[in-house]
Amino acid sequence: AWERPCAWCVSLSRLEDLELAPLGDSDVHVKMLAAPINPADINMIQGTYALLPELPAVGGNEGVGRVLGVGRRVTSVTPGDWVLPADAGLGTWRTEAVFPEQSLLRVPRDVPVLCAATLGVNPCTAYRMLADFESLRPGDSVIQNAANSGVGQAVIQIARATGIRTINVVRDRPDLPKLVERLVSLGADHVITEEMLRKPDMKDIFKSIPKPRLALNCVGGKSATEMLRHLQPRGTMVTYGGMAKQPVTVPVSAFIFKDVKLRGFWMTQWKKDQMHNKDALQSMMQSLCELVRKGQLGAPACTEVPLEDYRAALEASMKPFTSSKQILIL
Repeated sequence: AWERPCAWCVSLSRLEDLELAPLGDSDVHVKMLAAPINPADINMIQGTYALLPELPAVGGNEGVGRVLGVGRRVTSVTPGDWVLPADAGLGTWRTEAVFPEQSLLRVPRDVPVLCAATLGVNPCTAYRMLADFESLRPGDSVIQNAANSGVGQAVIQIARATGIRTINVVRDRPDLPKLVERLVSLGADHVITEEMLRKPDMKDIFKSIPKPRLALNCVGGKSATEMLRHLQPRGTMVTYGGMAKQPVTVPVSAFIFKDVKLRGFWMTQWKKDQMHNKDALQSMMQSLCELVRKGQLGAPACTEVPLEDYRAALEASMKPFTSSKQILIL
C-alpha cells in the first residue's frame, strides 16, 4: 500500500509549536516517546496515499507515548500507561497531544521503547498476512520480497517462532553479505537476490524445504511475477506494497494450471474493520508482545533521531538500500 517516496516532500514539512487541546471527559493526555518514519507516512505528505488527512496536519501514523492524564470518563488507560495508536492518521510526530480514548491502545511497559514504537504497523502486517490467507503449519514455507523491510524482518521472526521456513528476496547491493548475515541472524532460512529468482539454482532450495504456499509481495513488477512461479498449486500471493511502481503481471498458465490466488492487504483497512471489536486487535498485540518478551521478535534496525533533526531523518528514510528505520525521539 505504499511506494518509495521522492525527496521534494521534505520541503513540505516544518516544525511548529501548537497549543495543546483541552482535556475532555473522554480524552487522554499523552507524552509521545518515539515515533518511526514509515514509507506510508511520506506518501501521505505527498498526497499519494489512500488515507489523507485534512491540511495542515501532523505527520506520523505510528509510535508510543506515555499517559500523563485522563478525562473523568476514561476507563481503558491510567496515568503512566504506555499507549499506541489504534488506527492510522493519529499524527504521532509531536512531543505531546490530547487524543480521544478510543483512538489509543494500551501496551505493556515492559516492552522496549523501540519495539513498542514500531509494533503497530509492520509486525501487525506480518502477523496478519501469515495468519489470514493460508493455514500454515510448522515446516511449511513462505517466500517474500523486500525481505529487509520492516515488514520483512517481522515476517522472518514471527515465522521462525511458529516453525515456518522463509525464503527471503532482496535487491543486490554493495553490502549484500552484511545484509544476508543480519537476516539470517533474525531467523531467515534462505536469503537470495531478485536475479536468483530466475535461475535454475532455485531448485536446490526446494530440495530441503517445500515450495511455498504463501508469497508476500511488496515490490510488484518482475519480482512479483518470478515469486509467483515458485508457488505451490493453489497457493496465494498477497500484495501489500508497490516499491517498483510496476503492475503485478501474472502468467495465464499460473491461473489455469496452478489455480493461484492473488490477494491484497492493507493494515489500515483491517484495523478499521475491527474497530467494533477491539478484542481482535488487543489479542494480536498481546501475541506480538509475548514474542517480544520471549526474545523472538525485536525492533527492526533503527536509527534514533531527535525531533529537531527531523529533516535529516526524512531524507535518510528515502535513500535507496536503507535497512535502518528512522525513529524520531520525542
